[in-house]
Amino acid sequence: MGVLTLDRPDRLNAMSNVMDEEFFDALRELLAHPDVRCILWRAEGRAFSAGRDVSELGNRPPGSSDYHYIHAGHAATHETLVPPKVPIVCAIQGWAIGGSFERTLLCDLRVAADDAKFKLPELAHGLIPDSGGTARLFQMCGHGIVTDLVLTGRVMDAEEAFRHGIVSRVVPRDELDTIAMEIAQSIAALPPLAVRAWRQNMNDIATPLVTKSLHDELVQQMLVYKSEDFAEFKAARAEKREPIYRTT
Repeated sequence: MGVLTLDRPDRLNAMSNVMDEEFFDALRELLAHPDVRCILWRAEGRAFSAGRDVSELGNRPPGSSDYHYIHAGHAATHETLVPPKVPIVCAIQGWAIGGSFERTLLCDLRVAADDAKFKLPELAHGLIPDSGGTARLFQMCGHGIVTDLVLTGRVMDAEEAFRHGIVSRVVPRDELDTIAMEIAQSIAALPPLAVRAWRQNMNDIATPLVTKSLHDELVQQMLVYKSEDFAEFKAARAEKREPIYRTT
């Protein structure tokens, strides 16, 4: 089995552009290895991931259009996580926010420490969730809970996430890595053909909605990036004032 670790604890493992590239490169390397039959995705520090590094929101590489910028992330997500080629077990402690939370939803299992907290704050940053995770969240817990999380940006704790089936277990913080590793090792030891066959059945049921959601989110996020609302959000943040939105 393989282990993938987020290791930027001084920034609560917030995903910068560079870290995002490194994450997908590491995931591709593990998925390409024929002996890796399960992956444990974990993190160092107090948080699993604070989501997108907000200092880089809306930043583009030179010459990159909105389409190319968003599509690059979506292409990597399609390649590695929709669906993952082998089972991925996520060990989540502290904050799991935004796109990082959504990516865990595309994985097979989520084990939460008792201090885990989940949040989808994208609308408050003038954007929409666009990693495909809200489609999976809809499958797990329905329209009402997804709408509540996205429109209010409220925090969901580990026990509530367990009640809604978002995580399969809640464990003491100091036992998280041990228990998640045991789960991943037990999956890796199963007959690989049977695992692949069963996951194919599950993915045939679950993946089409996620794929459609990613395509729709690409178009919608491009529209948001070009909107007066997003321009006003960025200006207000730079000027340290409350944004004044027009009806659009």
